[in-house]
Amino acid sequence: MSDPNQEGEDFAKARRGRNIALALALVLFVVLVFVVTVVRLGGDVVSRPL
Repeated sequence: MSDPNQEGEDFAKARRGRNIALALALVLFVVLVFVVTVVRLGGDVVSRPL
């Protein structure tokens, strides 16, 4: 790995962009799994009696 203190501004900006893209992809994946789960279980899951 390179030393973060010795790299240029371009490399730091590129890494920040990749980190943001990865975080966004992870959040979208979690939302997609949640939506698919709710759809597969059906809408009546929320109103089901305990």
